[in-house]
Amino acid sequence: MNKKYTVFNLILFFLLSISSLRSDVIARLIKVEGKVFFKRLGMETFSEKAKPGAAIVNGDQIRIGDEGYAAVIYIDDRSIIKIKANTKFSFMDSPNTRTINLVHGTLLNKINKERRTKSFRIQTPVSVASVKGTEFAAIVSQKGIEQFVCKEGSFEVLNMISGQTVNVGSGQKAFSNATGDLVQAVASSKDYPQDPEFEGNIESDLEEILESQEMEAQQQNAPPNTVPEIESDIESETKSVDEEEPENFNEEEVLEDIESTEPEKPSPGPPPKPFSMGLGIGSATLNGILYNQLALRPEFNIWKIGIGLDLILYIDNEGNIAPIVHEQWDIQNDPGLILDKILYVKYGQKTEPGWFKYGSLESMTLGYGGLVNNYSNMMEFPSVRRVGINGGFNIGPVAGEVFLSNFKDIKRGGTLSGLRLSYKVSDKLPISFGLNYVVDANMFSSMKDSDSDTYPDFFDDFPNDSSMWNDTDGDGYPDPGNGITVPEDSIDIDANGNNILDANEEQITLKATPFSLKNNKAMASGFSFDIGYPIFKNKAISLNIFSEYNSLSFPAVKDISRIERKGNGITIPGLRSTIFGVLNLSIEYRLIKDSYIPQFFDQAYDLNRVVISTKADTLSGSDSTIVQTKDMMVFGDYEVDDSGISSSGLYGSAGLNLFDLVNFSASYTNMTQDTLEIKSFTAFLNLNTDNIPKLSSAMAYYQRNNESNPFDFENPSENTIMGYKVGYELSKGVSLIWDFRQYYRDDGKGVLKPIKQTTIETAFNF
Repeated sequence: MNKKYTVFNLILFFLLSISSLRSDVIARLIKVEGKVFFKRLGMETFSEKAKPGAAIVNGDQIRIGDEGYAAVIYIDDRSIIKIKANTKFSFMDSPNTRTINLVHGTLLNKINKERRTKSFRIQTPVSVASVKGTEFAAIVSQKGIEQFVCKEGSFEVLNMISGQTVNVGSGQKAFSNATGDLVQAVASSKDYPQDPEFEGNIESDLEEILESQEMEAQQQNAPPNTVPEIESDIESETKSVDEEEPENFNEEEVLEDIESTEPEKPSPGPPPKPFSMGLGIGSATLNGILYNQLALRPEFNIWKIGIGLDLILYIDNEGNIAPIVHEQWDIQNDPGLILDKILYVKYGQKTEPGWFKYGSLESMTLGYGGLVNNYSNMMEFPSVRRVGINGGFNIGPVAGEVFLSNFKDIKRGGTLSGLRLSYKVSDKLPISFGLNYVVDANMFSSMKDSDSDTYPDFFDDFPNDSSMWNDTDGDGYPDPGNGITVPEDSIDIDANGNNILDANEEQITLKATPFSLKNNKAMASGFSFDIGYPIFKNKAISLNIFSEYNSLSFPAVKDISRIERKGNGITIPGLRSTIFGVLNLSIEYRLIKDSYIPQFFDQAYDLNRVVISTKADTLSGSDSTIVQTKDMMVFGDYEVDDSGISSSGLYGSAGLNLFDLVNFSASYTNMTQDTLEIKSFTAFLNLNTDNIPKLSSAMAYYQRNNESNPFDFENPSENTIMGYKVGYELSKGVSLIWDFRQYYRDDGKGVLKPIKQTTIETAFNF
């Protein structure tokens, strides 16, 4: 019992600490001009428009747009921060230290020494300026150059890369950069940034605002706010800000709808850089020759439009370009090759009235994820290039989304596609309804067929020659009857390789006609209906309840002995909660009947969409090749009808966003069918590397679905996928990206082998 109480007390202490952190008003926004937006602690976007008098609490962030400016005054010591255009920073207070985290832009600081009880510092991506009381400017350019200019007093600057420190006095400046350089110099009058175009008595403005708020509070029979105890109701202030929101600014309304009734959508995140360049360097073997691989991946962003390209060259040791490169760039004869050069083209964000993306698709989820959950068409990139589309709209209470996973699959019989429509009744009755439909028109279309002769490369003895396909003895000559337009002298006269002419043998045994995509189609489809309702919501916690009905259908395929299967699943109920904007929790109770698989179209779907393996024939003593779709792999004995079988169990997930420093999410499923337990586990970890020197990105993931023991790490299966991605900053704007991915496949001989994909790229950001 004592142990349980100890754990409970720790959790309670943590939650109360966060709650306290959220409620303390440390400063107020005293001047606002132009585009000024808040990102409150726990929010995902800069969606709250600022107004004079707005309260600032610990952890809040401010972003100033073009031609905007603002001023902030601290409550306790009356220190003033003036903020110029194109600036982004956050407030971080501790009991003894006051920190401003400046991401980019310009701050003009007037720090009072008399009233101050905390040490004051400004932290930039590579430097820390410690201030005792002075008037100075801190400037961080988009190119990463950091500059500190002292007008009065003095302060100390530390370069966190090299550990160097300098003292900057009146009329001096300091330069600091990511390579560890820290230089002190004499400052001229032009070095100090021009003050924003507002002057006057800022403290008197503060008193006027406080007096006005006090009078409003008295009119509403609320306790007044005094100057020493400025503990305002942040919720009411935020509400008043929302009421003054321009009609064309609806991002916060969208976010409110999402938090209250709809499944979470990815946040837009920070605005992308106008131009970036990724450089991938590696090696590849083509036709038995080792080539150096050079990949250029430029990305362009203008307004709401973004374009990413993927340009690859193969060069031998003598500097010659591989012949296949000329084929890949023969766009005149094959216009479809242009698809391989486009990584993506996009317009807008998912929170806007209209948005669209062409090319790479990641983290695709429809509704509450019962059918499509976290799908990506990039899991085998760059070895396999898929080109999809994703688009949608948000018009009043109605929203829609559609996607296609790969245009290239269409000519091979079809691709994975999905559609969602949702409707919210009203703000007074915030019940939302959603309808989803998803279909894989032909699961076989994922099987690679380089020469487009309908025979997948795995079965084709001549994968790069559409005129031939079978070669029993492997001597490079096609079997008789296994080729079209093949010269007579090229046909094998000893097809079985026993050194006896076929003409002199009464009977010969040759390979059977290989599996063909022609007239072979394996479909999988499903639909779902969901309903959601917000039970309650405040600044500390929100709780939503939902229910979801899902149905899957798998038609029979004779050539691979797949029987017809159907199934459905119901979530009754599902609960999702957000605590202090930091912790997201969900739990669902699922009832499954027949052949339904939760989250069937998941992140690894393209990896196990179709699996080719071998099976030993005990009678003949030889091995046979087996083609299985994902559903056949999940249900095991694919010739046995499992209709009438039901299962039930729990699904839970947790997501933690710790002050935008660490993002962690995990999910676990435990379903029971009679005495059989089927379990799934996924985990994802992402670090915010903005304040970690030399590290530009860091993430890792693990997924293993529909297993008896997903935590058996020593014995992986074909349902296992893992990977990580780490970026090391060589210099400002230049990073080395290490991307590793691993999954498992049958090697064609019944042995499960790991497939490891590693890419090393140099990324340039401008």
